[in-house]
Amino acid sequence: MQQVAEKKTNKIEAIKKALIEALQKNLGVVTASCKAVGVDRATFYRYVNSDPEFAAEVKAMDDYVLDFAESSLHKQIREGNTTATIFFLKTKGKKRGYIERQEITGKDGQALNEPQKTDYSKLSTKELEQLYGLLRKANSN
Repeated sequence: MQQVAEKKTNKIEAIKKALIEALQKNLGVVTASCKAVGVDRATFYRYVNSDPEFAAEVKAMDDYVLDFAESSLHKQIREGNTTATIFFLKTKGKKRGYIERQEITGKDGQALNEPQKTDYSKLSTKELEQLYGLLRKANSN
């Protein structure tokens, strides 16, 4: 009975090791890694939730994938890829002024916090009386 339990434990540990290797190969993509090893995602997440050491290895994979992506970005920059260079400067060069800014304004370029001014001189006497009536009604409530 103990041998059966040990075999099961060894098999699970072998699956976990294979999952970590597959995650590295698949750049952290769980579905592809599970498929490569032949286990379903539920099993993967059960291992993550029940084994802190396995969970830590999976979490460390995020840094591996990020390092890989950064290396790829740096390679593209060295090869003269303008888009990669701009992206890098926008994300890592902010303190040097490489940042995009948007200017948001109100109607006709007015500031958003400025109240819009209405020209009442263009209203007819009837329109002014209607407006005055609405204001009186609003103030009486």
